[in-house]
Amino acid sequence: MPQYSFTLPSSAERDFVSDEHLPLVVYFYPKDSTPGCTTEGLDFNARLDQFKALGYTVVGISRDGVKSHQNFCVKQGFQFELLSDKDETVCKLFDVIKLKKLYGKESLGIERSTFVLNKQGEIEHEWRKVKVAGHAQEVLETLNKTA
Repeated sequence: MPQYSFTLPSSAERDFVSDEHLPLVVYFYPKDSTPGCTTEGLDFNARLDQFKALGYTVVGISRDGVKSHQNFCVKQGFQFELLSDKDETVCKLFDVIKLKKLYGKESLGIERSTFVLNKQGEIEHEWRKVKVAGHAQEVLETLNKTA
C-alpha cells in the first residue's frame, strides 16, 4: 500500500479511495464557501478537462462535513469531488495542519497546500503555503512539463 493511501467520505456520497484514482491532484483548503477557497476551487474546475486529459483526478480536502461540501459543489458547479477530513487524519498524513494567526489569535488550521501523487501513490510534486492566484494553472503547467 502506498504511503499516501487514504479513504475519506466524499461530496458524491461515497467513500473515496485514493488508490483507485491515481495519479491524483490533492489540494487542501481551509474552509468551504470562503472567498479564497471558492476562487481556488473554481480555478481547478475551469482546468478540470486539462487535468483529466493528462490522466489526473482532482480532489479537494478540508475539515468541513460532507453536507457542507455538497452545498459548496452545487453552488459553485464543481465537477470534482470534495473530501471530508473532520478528524484531520489525512491532513496530518500530509502535514498540512499548521499554527495560523488571524486577527492576532492563534489556532490550528489547514495550510493551503497541493500534492500530486503518481501512479504508485507517492508524492511527485508539492506546493505549500499556496497563494490562490494562478496556482491551479501552475500545477497544470508543471504536469504538462513532466507528461
